[in-house]
Amino acid sequence: MYRLEHWIGGALVAPERGAYLDAVNPATGQVAGQVAAGDRADVDRAVAAAQAAAEGWRRYPAAERGRIMLAIAAALRANRDRLAALERADTGKPLPTALAEVEGSAAYFEFYGSLVYLPAGDVLDVAPDQHVFTRREPFGIVGVITPWNLPLNQAARAIAPALTAGNVVVAKPSEVTSQSTLALAELAAGAGLPAGVINVVLGTGPEAGEAIVRHPQVRKVAFTGSVGVGQAIGRIAADRIIPLTLELGGKSANIIFEDADLDLAARESVRGFTLNAGQVCSAGTRILVQRGVYDRFLDAARTAAEALIPGDTLGPIITEAQFRRVQGFFEVARQDGARLVTGGRVAEVAGHPQGHFIAPTLYADVSNDMRIARQEIFGPVGVVIPFDTEAEAVALANDSEYGLIGTLWTRDVSRALRVADRIEAGQIFVNVWNTMSVQTPFGGHKNSGYGREKGIEALHHYGHVKTVTLRVDPAPDGRH
Repeated sequence: MYRLEHWIGGALVAPERGAYLDAVNPATGQVAGQVAAGDRADVDRAVAAAQAAAEGWRRYPAAERGRIMLAIAAALRANRDRLAALERADTGKPLPTALAEVEGSAAYFEFYGSLVYLPAGDVLDVAPDQHVFTRREPFGIVGVITPWNLPLNQAARAIAPALTAGNVVVAKPSEVTSQSTLALAELAAGAGLPAGVINVVLGTGPEAGEAIVRHPQVRKVAFTGSVGVGQAIGRIAADRIIPLTLELGGKSANIIFEDADLDLAARESVRGFTLNAGQVCSAGTRILVQRGVYDRFLDAARTAAEALIPGDTLGPIITEAQFRRVQGFFEVARQDGARLVTGGRVAEVAGHPQGHFIAPTLYADVSNDMRIARQEIFGPVGVVIPFDTEAEAVALANDSEYGLIGTLWTRDVSRALRVADRIEAGQIFVNVWNTMSVQTPFGGHKNSGYGREKGIEALHHYGHVKTVTLRVDPAPDGRH
């Protein structure tokens, strides 16, 4: 049994009220440790520590900030086995997946640490007697609130650009997956990050998360999570007039045309809704298949899905509540008349009778108005919808409240460009599923959120632009 404390001002700190929450290992269903149950008092302490560090960090030479970012990246890689073990203990995900997420987390710090050498503004040619330039300045304290599905990776995704831009951070990971974010803060301190630049308050969203969003000294919030919580945060932010980055849900369309490489499309489509046991907002869960290859696709997809092994190549559902919710959709699918192709059940894993495992599940003959086609399930569940024409495929893809990613499979380059242009989503992939890197901006349209993480664009969301205009006095001879 472990016990986790807050990380405030460069040290582990017990919760003000002495309360703790149980943390459950989803692979076993057993309580594995305790997590500090933070509240407004703990957030106040974290914000005070961040405020004390803010001016000093902002005044660090950019090159020195970059060197510390690179040192954090090196520390994450040097501790990859430990960090992967922490991720697995909290999420139950397979080791290769956990290791890949540690590498991705290191890449964020490496990438943004290298961007400090880019120009931080522009010189504008306004008039001969004016010297006008812009500069980017940090907000100050940034609140980072992350979910339970990719804890370390999503913490790094927001923290790295925030720090690189000169901000300080108060982070709150999910109370069920807190270990790796806490480890990140400790490793960053060992890599030379000054005390108070990263602070981690543990606890629930209503107790600790809301206190961060409401705190008058927090000047920007980056949130990844559900649409409902994003809307609640948006209402608070609107009252406070502070900027947000919201990375919310998805029900992404994956379009397979008749001329596609069908075997590749089937394998990648299954990966698209089962990666991380389907617990990713960018999962390609709505699979639109042209009618001429519909049956052949279903056969290939069934084979690919049934090759996955729960407890080995497929991890568990991370929380008990989500485990129950995914099972509830099996009854919803039956009521709506979808045809079960494979799965649709809890998976039994030897040695883990209480584990939260779901068999890879595929439904056919789905219409786009069914609940399983419209609601984000957040489990290893894909639905297959037939279509006849390109125009119908685009209409079905866009008939959703979400707009995170879109994928299409075709050998026709002109069609690929036409369809990519018409799909309402923040990222489009052609003949490959979700190969996003740290360099590629990530974010959504519609209810999938706004703002961008990753890429150079993310830095633009972690600072103000200030314009400075200086009058230039004429030379003694009257010339400018």
